[in-house]
Amino acid sequence: MSVSFENTATNRGVVTFTIGQDKIQPALDQAFNKVKKNLNAPGFRKGHMPRAVFNQKFGEEALYDDALNAILPAAYEAAIAELGLDVVAQPKIDVKSIEKGQDWTLTAEVVTKPEVKLGAYKDLEVSVEASKEVTDEEVDAKLENERKNLAELVVKEGAAENGDTVVIDFVGSVDGVEFDGGKGDNFSLELGSGQFIPGFEDQLVGYAAGETVEVNVTFPEDYQATDLAGKDAKFVTTIHEVKEKEVPELDDELAKDIDEDVETLDELKEKYRKELAESKEIAFDDAVESAALDLAVENAEIVELPEEMVHEEVHRSVNEFLGNMQRQGISPDMYFQITGTTQEDLHKQHEADAEKRTKTNLVIEAVAKAEGFEASDEDIEAEIASLAADYNMEVERVRQLLSADMLKHDIVIKKAVELITSTAKVK
Repeated sequence: MSVSFENTATNRGVVTFTIGQDKIQPALDQAFNKVKKNLNAPGFRKGHMPRAVFNQKFGEEALYDDALNAILPAAYEAAIAELGLDVVAQPKIDVKSIEKGQDWTLTAEVVTKPEVKLGAYKDLEVSVEASKEVTDEEVDAKLENERKNLAELVVKEGAAENGDTVVIDFVGSVDGVEFDGGKGDNFSLELGSGQFIPGFEDQLVGYAAGETVEVNVTFPEDYQATDLAGKDAKFVTTIHEVKEKEVPELDDELAKDIDEDVETLDELKEKYRKELAESKEIAFDDAVESAALDLAVENAEIVELPEEMVHEEVHRSVNEFLGNMQRQGISPDMYFQITGTTQEDLHKQHEADAEKRTKTNLVIEAVAKAEGFEASDEDIEAEIASLAADYNMEVERVRQLLSADMLKHDIVIKKAVELITSTAKVK
């Protein structure tokens, strides 16, 4: 194989490489064996056309596309490896010469990983707003939240207030014409929940069961039903019932109802205090890590970040998000329907921090390289065991799903992050 590289711009260039006859001929044979199964020729059974007859009838060139598709990936990877290039985006392949009996010549326009000039990344001084201290007010707030979760709705006399639930019938219309989806019967609505469009719930406050209210609202300009966006609407609303939340008494019995592992309210409070302390410890460590990484990136210089890297980070992030949704039983179509968003909206959300994430990844990789971090066999086995425990999977299944290179990369990245974070000094 003949290989060369021409640098055309910062982090960009053209790789020229050849594919020899030792690779081409087996690929042509494989392509012919694939297509001949469906070929008919006078004097031959279907699928038994000789190669010479095929070449005479169709020409060997008819096999070139299939043959090239079969051998191109490996040939390209070999060329990149020989040149020692670190390519970060899909290449643009162009066939320069593909003639019978000759080596094939191709070019690949590539984007390479930018140079990272590290600044200070150890012993960084960082400031974080997170606190490890757990206050009595935080414990009480958690307890009150759990107490409210056990509240029961009971019918009340008198006018509805914010926080009450009303059972209503409603009929919506625009310019006197009812519209699809604007009607409901015996609908339970918690006032102040923001479940309905702005202004609707507020206009039911102060009314009692048996009363009919004419609710006037304006649909938001960005309302998902575009035919209603920005329009004024009237909802004739009849209140059937008003219900209020009746919360249980704060005592030992409530504590046992909330958590069967405790006997008293004081025990529950102490358990909550420990849980909050653990959560705050994690949040504090995360804040230190984030601040230290941000400062390490700020101290580094990245020579012309290619936009292709940022685009790939957006796609990776979106795919990871949708994958997590699917593992929870929510398909992409279902997610977009529930949220009233589109694929384009989701991409825009993930574009916000894509450049920052890309720069952070580059700096972490550079630190790992500068420190000479490696992943030992023991590191790999420990990582596999940890992942198996986290995802409740068999160790061998994890081993099958993840390549050794992927595991090694993740391990050295973790070591680099640990170095940056553990040496950071919190003001």
